[in-house]
Amino acid sequence: MRHSKSMYWKLSAYFFFFFFTWSASYSLFSIWLGQEISLNGAETGIIFTVNAVFALCMQPLYGYISDKIGLKKHILFLISGLLLVVGPFYIFIYGPLLQYNVFLGAIVGGLYLGVSFLAGIGAIESYVEKISRKYDFEYGKSRMWGSLGWAAATFFAGQFFNINPNINFWIASVSAVILFIIMMTIKVEMTESEMERAESINFKQVGNLFADKHFWFFILYVLGVTCIYNVYDQQFPIYFSSAFSSIALGNQVYGYLNSFQVFLEAGMMFLAPFIVNKIGAKKGLILAGFLMAFRIMGSGLVVEPFGISAMKLIHALELPIMLISVFKYLAANFDTRLSSILYLVGYQFTSQVGASIFSPIAGALYDVRGFANTYLIMGIFVFVFTTISIFTLKKDPKNTNKLDSQLHSHMETA
Repeated sequence: MRHSKSMYWKLSAYFFFFFFTWSASYSLFSIWLGQEISLNGAETGIIFTVNAVFALCMQPLYGYISDKIGLKKHILFLISGLLLVVGPFYIFIYGPLLQYNVFLGAIVGGLYLGVSFLAGIGAIESYVEKISRKYDFEYGKSRMWGSLGWAAATFFAGQFFNINPNINFWIASVSAVILFIIMMTIKVEMTESEMERAESINFKQVGNLFADKHFWFFILYVLGVTCIYNVYDQQFPIYFSSAFSSIALGNQVYGYLNSFQVFLEAGMMFLAPFIVNKIGAKKGLILAGFLMAFRIMGSGLVVEPFGISAMKLIHALELPIMLISVFKYLAANFDTRLSSILYLVGYQFTSQVGASIFSPIAGALYDVRGFANTYLIMGIFVFVFTTISIFTLKKDPKNTNKLDSQLHSHMETA
């Protein structure tokens, strides 16, 4: 019991400082690209596309390696080591490379960010979830510390950015040192059966999954709906800061807004399961889709900072409902032996593919049509695909409560 509590607090602290490091170095990424590196919307879109490509390439690789090594912390060691140099990387390598050649900088940065953060988070979450089952503690409670870490760093990021963006990068490196120390104290006892654990599925089962039309209908929902909120978020800080009397004030207020949103999301993680259990997983996905469409279109219609902020905060209601609905829908409608494939390929991988396709399109539209008109187009796009999903997604089975415990442990994995 004592070992279980110790493991819980160590991994919770690891989550906190990983997300703190990530937030300090990445939460104002698009503003940094635009204001410090002087990239336009299309070039920024290219950066996000390259990042997405590297992330989607690393996700299946991380998944395969994680299955092979079980509970060994080799991946945590790799990621933690890479994060130690996050500050110097941004300041002395990434920024200068982008100014010298956007495409060269995008490739180098995409490789680093993909391995360390964008795909690394999935590997870390998967690892902690396995440990939580072994040591019998609640994964969701541990994951929530990650949200708090992100919010804590974001709260001050805008102020430090106005002074000097490099301050955030150095803070990220200091946080990474603490992260590395915590990682070194984590010691997991592995049984012989755990070390001998082999692949639980075969290629025939995976092939059958890809032959299931309902799996492709779910992918259609992910492409048309869920991946759009990532595209929307990429350059939103630039649009938000432009609504204020000064860019500096906008950066500072955005930091506060983003922190408040993350705190609201953490609170909504406790309420969203009740909502989804009442209306069902399919209706939860549809509700999240319509909330997203309303939020994105609303961002293009409102003009004052208060209204834009209100639209942004709807994300705190929408995202938890979507995450929980995704896990519940997959668990209820597909073979649970393929749960990792369903999530990593059907949701995360597909989201990255969608982001790589839509990011440059959105970036070009920002430059040509402006943010407001682009948000209207994006919102209508989400509305159409959400409406289509009403007819394509499978109805909830009668036994909608099965695997609720599994859902609870996974609900914050994204």
